[in-house]
Amino acid sequence: MTGEDAFGLEAPLGFKPLIDNRAVDKIHCDHGTSGGCRLTKRIADYAWNEQEIPTAIHMAGSPLATMGAVHTAARWRVHRHGMPRGGFLSWWQELVTGVTEPVIKDGYVTVPDTPGLGVELNEAVVKEHLRYPGYFEPNAVWDPTRPMRRRVAALQTWTGFG
Repeated sequence: MTGEDAFGLEAPLGFKPLIDNRAVDKIHCDHGTSGGCRLTKRIADYAWNEQEIPTAIHMAGSPLATMGAVHTAARWRVHRHGMPRGGFLSWWQELVTGVTEPVIKDGYVTVPDTPGLGVELNEAVVKEHLRYPGYFEPNAVWDPTRPMRRRVAALQTWTGFG
């Protein structure tokens, strides 16, 4: 089983060569780095439809990311879904509201049937636990009042292109 650090299907270092060459017996996508809901489902569908290779989701992120992975896994033949139990941070589950308690019951997670991911971000808890100050603060690099050439120069410097 491999793939936790791969991205996409056709992207460089993607999953397609592993699948096409039957280099693995199971795909192990990290939902947060393989491409999110859409690309992770695409990878899993391709693996199963082309080579009958099952897929597992690796998920060690926030409650929002976890619910995204839960929704993705509910849409295909998931082999297993590895996810945090929420106990590593006492406030992990407080980051969102609307989670069915307990999150994991008898090895299963209830897929929310409310709009979006089925949970709401608890902004007060997020702000309380920010690693760095600022919560959606303005970013001068993308400030539309700056001349375009300065924004392009800043982007080229930031990305290394230019």
